Amino acid sequence: MSAMLVTAAALIWLTGLAHSVLGERYLLMRLFRREEVLPRLLGSTAFTAGTLRFVWHLLTVVWWGLAYVVLSLGNGPLSRDHLLLAIGVTALVSAVFPLYFTRGKHLSWVALLAVGSLLLASRTAAP
Repeated sequence: MSAMLVTAAALIWLTGLAHSVLGERYLLMRLFRREEVLPRLLGSTAFTAGTLRFVWHLLTVVWWGLAYVVLSLGNGPLSRDHLLLAIGVTALVSAVFPLYFTRGKHLSWVALLAVGSLLLASRTAAP
């Protein structure tokens, strides 16, 4: 396995981790303390805060999925099924975020769940 690919994948993964941890601590928490700057959607700022939080952390999940793909390339060319698996799992994990952070009110979870399911199901179907 190429040391360059391993290093790149590790840096992508660590960047995602730093983005979530530092963004939560130094940006989101401070922003959410100032409710007067958040728009009231669906009757409160809770939906707005939940949406901002899940989108912020969703980027980390996508970066981690990309890190997995880069790391997998170290074992040779990726097959169609392997790439569909990586993207499908990333989409399914991503679907959890709007479900959790907005209690399902942000309907992106429906699309993400459908995408993940379709990609995983297509692995067994003919191309």
